[in-house]
This record gives sequence, C-alpha cells and structure tokens, in this order.
Amino acid sequence: MSVQSHLSSLSSALNLQQEEKDKVSKSVDTLSSRLNTYFSRDLDGHFKFGSYTRRTVLPRKADENSDVDYMVVFKNPYEYKPQTLLNHLKAFVNKYYYSSEIYQSHPTIVLELNHIKFELVPAKKDFLGNLYIPSPSSSYTEWMITQPNTFNSKLSDANATYHNQIKPLVRLLKYWNRLNGSHRTPYLLEKWVVDNYYWNCINIKEFVYSTFEKLDYDYTDSQNYKDKVNRAKRIIAKTKELERDNLPISAENEIKKLFPNF
Repeated sequence: MSVQSHLSSLSSALNLQQEEKDKVSKSVDTLSSRLNTYFSRDLDGHFKFGSYTRRTVLPRKADENSDVDYMVVFKNPYEYKPQTLLNHLKAFVNKYYYSSEIYQSHPTIVLELNHIKFELVPAKKDFLGNLYIPSPSSSYTEWMITQPNTFNSKLSDANATYHNQIKPLVRLLKYWNRLNGSHRTPYLLEKWVVDNYYWNCINIKEFVYSTFEKLDYDYTDSQNYKDKVNRAKRIIAKTKELERDNLPISAENEIKKLFPNF
C-alpha cells in the first residue's frame, strides 16, 4: 500500500455505490410520481440538481447529512409568497411521508428517509423562463434568481481537463470537511476546488497535496477551523517528508490521520 493507493481507494469508496444509487433512484422516481399526482397542473416542472447530479455527493455512511436537492417549480399565477409555496410542499410531504422526519430549513422542506435526505426547494419562473427560489431569511428580497445546474458543466469541464481527478478530489475534500465540523458549505467547497489551478498534477495524491497547500482561512474564521487547517497542512508536509525518506508505510499511516477509512 501507499499514499496514492489509499487515496485512490478511499475516493472510490466515497462515490455512491450501485446499491445506494438504486435506492435513491427509486425514491426519486416515487417522489416525482407523487408530485405529479398531488399538484396535478399546478407545476411547471420538477428536477434534481446539486451534488447528486454532479456525482460528488457522499454516501450516507460517510456523511449522514448527504442529500438530494430537488427543485419544484410552481406555475404560481397568483404570485404566492415563498412561505405559501413552502407550506404547499410541507402539506404534500405530510400526506405521502407522514412516518418520516419532515421539517422546514429555510428555504427548503427537508424530508429524511432511511437511506437519503431530500431538500425540496420551491421555485417559480418569470416570462423569460428565469428561475427564482426563496431568498435567504436574512435577505431583504423574497425571491432570488438561480441557475441550478450551471455549475455542473463547469465542474465536468475541470474534471476532463485535470485527468478525471477533480470529482474524486471534491469527494475527498468534502469528506475532510465533514470530519472537521463542516465549516465550509459543500457547494462553496466544490466551487473553490474547481476555481483552483493544478500545475503538473497527474494523480489523486498530487491533487490532494496541492489542494491542502493552497487551503487557507481569513480573520473571520473560527480559531477551531484555523487549527484544523494548520493540522492538515502539517500532516501533508510530514507525509511528503516520509515519502522522500522512502518510508511508504509510514507515509500512508500519516495521511490516514487526515483521511481515515470509514
């Protein structure tokens, strides 16, 4: 074994396996059918978006908060406010999923099943076809424009450019983030990875080294997060030193402090 083999094996394990994919796919199909039945002609469409569609979502075993983002687009001819549409979604899930955990986490309705969590996001369209979702509760506007799947192509392009290592790298970094308190939101973490440059990186080990050497914080971050980042940098530096000293087993044991098996 080696650092490379451990990171490669772990990044593969952090990809959804077929059994979990099948369960999620079945749940998505059921959700879709029930939405059509319940809302009939009141919807302008509904679809998956987010990390599940980008294949960067973590398995529940690695992150119990892994979810499927699902947008429900209402025709909304009476210009209902966001909370009214959230109430409609909550009534829907209460009817079909009454034995599951259901709660509002603005601006979504969260539906927790045994094997997956859905975050249902109400949306509306304007006459130009632009999509709007509820603004954060801290915002002064009720609706904000969104392009839910635009980032997918950017990530796919980066993945193709960098030897198909960006998606495995994203999963590893999200796993580290989860193990260390989920300080960064998953989307912003993915965006940060994609926006970076990776000169002369070929394999996943080199991408991980490069990423943690770039990882930083600012004065607004908590001391706890700063400590976690500094610890990660020390582990990376020590791992590289052990490799230079031709101690592959020790190097692998060192990197496992950062990326343990799950």
